[in-house]
Amino acid sequence: MPFTPTLTGRRAAAAALTAALLVPLAACSSDDAKEDAAGSTASGTAAPRANLTVLAAASLTDVFRTAGAAYEKTHPDTKITFSFAGSQELVAQVAQGSPADALVTADTKSMDKVKADTGTPTVIARNRLVIATGEGNPHKVDKLKDLADTRLKVVLAAPEVPAGKYSRKILDAQKITVKPVSQEPNVRAVLSKVELGEADAGLVYRTDAESAKDKVDGVEIPDAQNAIAQYPAATLKESKNAEAAAAFVAWLSSPEAQKILQDAGFQHP
Repeated sequence: MPFTPTLTGRRAAAAALTAALLVPLAACSSDDAKEDAAGSTASGTAAPRANLTVLAAASLTDVFRTAGAAYEKTHPDTKITFSFAGSQELVAQVAQGSPADALVTADTKSMDKVKADTGTPTVIARNRLVIATGEGNPHKVDKLKDLADTRLKVVLAAPEVPAGKYSRKILDAQKITVKPVSQEPNVRAVLSKVELGEADAGLVYRTDAESAKDKVDGVEIPDAQNAIAQYPAATLKESKNAEAAAAFVAWLSSPEAQKILQDAGFQHP
């Protein structure tokens, strides 16, 4: 007699078949879930929602790298890329429509030139000039008048650069004539010339001399003979990340950012 499965037997067989079919489906679902989770981590929560480009004056190079790292640590959804140059170069970039989100210059006049392209600027720090000399001050430069000595190789920032404008302002006020061997495109280039021994002295910001104190000496200039540099920061109207740019610019005035700036030698605005 042929075998005829009972109802119980047929149910057991069906259950076994169903279980066999569900095993690979469950495995696929598990793999898909893992892939979805990995994708979410790679392109979602782990990736910054805003990539900011900040145009900043060359004299902010060191301190802004520190500030940027601190900001990203507490704002993991934001990635900041800095572009450092002389303020006049940054203004030209903005005028030419270079894509960026915020601008920080070393003087208010530079910022004023692009006021149609920015939000309302806020001064975030101040600075002063010093005379940078070789380590140990081998030529014994101790006052502004010493820079008039034609035996000294003196470098200054170019006249269109904020540091160059400040330098000429204080030299003219003291009726000191200096014939620089070169005029550099930004204050960091002036510092570099002194560091490398290609110049005997140069006028730089106090913070620049402080950043290279193992290679140069900074000779203080009395307040009555000095100039105060102001650093305004503003968002750019063409920013693709307006909200994140505004948050970063506002943060620059916060106690955390101000401590970083002042630890680097900048003065409170």
